[in-house]
Amino acid sequence: MSFERLGVIGGGAWGTALAQVGASGGREVLLWAREPEVVEAVNSEHENKVFLPGHRLDTAVRATRELADLAECDAWLVVTPAQHMRSALEAAPTCDKPLILCSKGIEERSGSLLHHAAAEACPGAEIAVLSGPTFAHEVAAGLPTAVTLAAEDQQLAEALRDRIALSTFRIYLSDDVAGAEIGGAVKNVLAIACGVVDGRGLGQNARAALIARGFAEMTRFGLAYGARRETLVGLSGLGDLVLTCSSTSSRNFSLGKGIGEGRSPDELMSDRKTVAEGAFTAPVLARLAREKGIDMPVVAAVDKLLSGRVGVDQVLQELLARPPRAEAS
Repeated sequence: MSFERLGVIGGGAWGTALAQVGASGGREVLLWAREPEVVEAVNSEHENKVFLPGHRLDTAVRATRELADLAECDAWLVVTPAQHMRSALEAAPTCDKPLILCSKGIEERSGSLLHHAAAEACPGAEIAVLSGPTFAHEVAAGLPTAVTLAAEDQQLAEALRDRIALSTFRIYLSDDVAGAEIGGAVKNVLAIACGVVDGRGLGQNARAALIARGFAEMTRFGLAYGARRETLVGLSGLGDLVLTCSSTSSRNFSLGKGIGEGRSPDELMSDRKTVAEGAFTAPVLARLAREKGIDMPVVAAVDKLLSGRVGVDQVLQELLARPPRAEAS
């Protein structure tokens, strides 16, 4: 397998950072973006001034607004917001390329993991998932990063790894596609909860406890949906959870922090030009957990907060009033 020319679907910060990784050594990468100002700036000034300002891009990165232009690429990195991934793939004239899914979420309307949605949109396409603790600005700056690349076909995974990996962008392989996706989806919701704790001034003890108990929820959900425990304790699960729950560079953590400080979810999300995926994942994740009888009180609390059904103080009271239980349960 050879993947010399890569296409990237999604011109946000993460898509742009991955385009920069893929262009190492002058190898051609074609970046698709909806925004004409992004395409113009990437092509004329070699910078995405809208979503990733201050990072000069390799001249091998070119941008387009036409999905049809990606037909000549050997593989596509799909980096759209999770809720728009299916429609973007369905809009492509053809999508029979290997797809590397780099978004994190669960499709809200169907309740599907993204690799299932992608398989429905592009029947017959080979699919891999790239996930892990990654802030786009650090990846673009060439700071050390490690991720999980999951695919059922190990030959595909190895070929993609060999094309994308750098000394500063280390890729670990897995065949647990569901596990890699579930970790990335659930951690976004838990990061909102950690942001609430920070915004409310509840302290580092509370945030550490929330990360640990949230990870227990991620594990319960993942195992119920066929993930392996070792994947969930790896880069795409616990690793991503720790990063996203600990920094205001996380869009989800920042959303939660604003809610903890007293602002409304609607106000906070209307102000954002980038997507906090956890806000869309929370309701579907809470629904799936209820349907399968999976105990996820933190996820349920975030869902209630985002819907406006209850306020922060009531949610905290409900969580703190839960009866004591064995830690491993």
